[in-house]
Amino acid sequence: MREIVLDTETTGISARQGHRIIEIACLELENGQPNGKVFHQRLNPGRPIDWQASRIHGIRDDHVRSCPAFSEIAPKLFDFIADSPLVIHNAPFDLAFLRQEILLAGRGEFQPRAVVDTLQMARRLFPGRKNSLEALCHRFAIDVSGRQLHGALIDCRLLARVYHCLLAFSSP
Repeated sequence: MREIVLDTETTGISARQGHRIIEIACLELENGQPNGKVFHQRLNPGRPIDWQASRIHGIRDDHVRSCPAFSEIAPKLFDFIADSPLVIHNAPFDLAFLRQEILLAGRGEFQPRAVVDTLQMARRLFPGRKNSLEALCHRFAIDVSGRQLHGALIDCRLLARVYHCLLAFSSP
């Protein structure tokens, strides 16, 4: 079974307030395991990056100024995703930004075939505990030493490992 782990980094925390995607990464899984196929792109959001967001991911305006706009990479992104289920940590956040970008690019609406929200999955398995990506990595003894800041690609790689552990933990 093919699934796509997806993560974004953004100019701020609210798509409704006009914040935009500045980095997107997708990692292909086959039968729950990464197969080496990756889509990764930084994007020019056409607006400034909030300093609070930049503190989280380390991406500054000058890092994305010469990058393509979302509309330029959308065809390749959606060819990569195809009709595969998406695996996303805190899916409503990333999906809100994706839907906004797609509308702004004039591509209609985005309705993924299926979405696995690993945050919701973790909350069901570990109620009342911290279930951030970093907390789950620590819980499952996944090495995060290469992650000084958030980044779409490194977070996809970590999430793929967390997802594998969540699936194993939830199996009878």
